[in-house]
Amino acid sequence: MIENKVKKILVIGSGGREHAICEAFLQSSQKIKIYVLPGNAGTATIAENISSIKINEHQKIIDFCYEKEIDFVFVGPEQPLVDGLVDELENNQILAFGPSKIASQLEGSKIFMKKIADDNSIPTAQYKTFIDAKEAIEFTQKIGFPCVVKADGLASGKGVVIVENFQEAKKIIEEILNGKFGNAGKKIIVEEFLKGFEASYFVISDGKNFLPLGFAHDHKKVAENEVGLNTGGMGTYAPSPFISKELEQKIIQTIIKPTLDGMNKINTPFKGILFAGLMINNDEAKLLEFNVRFGDPETQVLLPRIKSDFITLIESAIDGDLANYKINFNEEKKVVCVVICSKGYPEDYIKNSEIKNLNIVESKINNDARFNNVKILHAGTSIKDQKIIATGGRVLNIVAQANSFDEARNIAYQVVDLIDWPEGFVRKDIALKACL
Repeated sequence: MIENKVKKILVIGSGGREHAICEAFLQSSQKIKIYVLPGNAGTATIAENISSIKINEHQKIIDFCYEKEIDFVFVGPEQPLVDGLVDELENNQILAFGPSKIASQLEGSKIFMKKIADDNSIPTAQYKTFIDAKEAIEFTQKIGFPCVVKADGLASGKGVVIVENFQEAKKIIEEILNGKFGNAGKKIIVEEFLKGFEASYFVISDGKNFLPLGFAHDHKKVAENEVGLNTGGMGTYAPSPFISKELEQKIIQTIIKPTLDGMNKINTPFKGILFAGLMINNDEAKLLEFNVRFGDPETQVLLPRIKSDFITLIESAIDGDLANYKINFNEEKKVVCVVICSKGYPEDYIKNSEIKNLNIVESKINNDARFNNVKILHAGTSIKDQKIIATGGRVLNIVAQANSFDEARNIAYQVVDLIDWPEGFVRKDIALKACL
């Protein structure tokens, strides 16, 4: 073994999740060089962005890995996983973290996910699958309102709609089956509406073994008090103050373990991050959906709680060696992430506005003891003429750690108030429920 060898890592993606992953890698004592493809203005300060290659240009990614002698690739977003990037990398003897193309159907096809749930007695909502609008509309009357309409495939987080009445159901079903989400909506699911509160649960799997990474709660609606349109996430917090160790064990035994065992039964072992979206009602949990990667912005509050070397954890999963790994967590810390979005998001939002004083604010929090446990993670940003430009809907993540949720959210909002960006907005009630 060559001593002092620099480990080279390629991270695929451009969001706050990928910035958080890079930050976690940098906590390692190992010598590393991180490339991010394509990255954002934040990752540019801690890694080398590769903007000349697109995420769907698999052969160019493979060639880049050979050229730079990449030790492993961490695939962040769902689309390249569903497209089979991990398979192609592995077929070219390049180590990669993430599930195979077939295993990624747990997120890529809601119908596939429901079949796994059915075949392995996993608790989930009652449902039926449709390709015919008339039959689907009739079924909504049988199942009752509110009910849930889901496009089968990936629809950028917008393919799940809660419908309150018959007219709304008719409109949504016809729109989806008539091409609103393209091929993702060729088939749909109509399912019962589950009551309770939502939680996100994460595990890391090497195909045989898995380790829990914990719970996070996100705020999906665009406005305070959970009203308005669904978004990709306006903020998150971790750990969960609402879920007992007993319920966590029940979730592992009734949802996580049967899913991973079920994937092995069909000869499709799941390697990577399994993210279960759950509905909790009293002491019962039902599966809403699976994602096959870290959530965004859940990653931003999960990773700061991991004390173990994150590089070693990921390499152990790639090598199929999680049975011998123990993750250490910072059990005391509460973490809150407030997402700053462009005005108009999640619909048509203001694009290409300048965030005027971000460099000054970042310098301030690095040199002010009050903000020792705060990170500004970039999501939808780029650099143009040495200015930081907001290019996405979700633009910045303010992540604060403290000994209480109250303290963490107060610090996060103090940093929000320092940023001079009139075109941005936040929800003011992130993690408020955790403080009550």
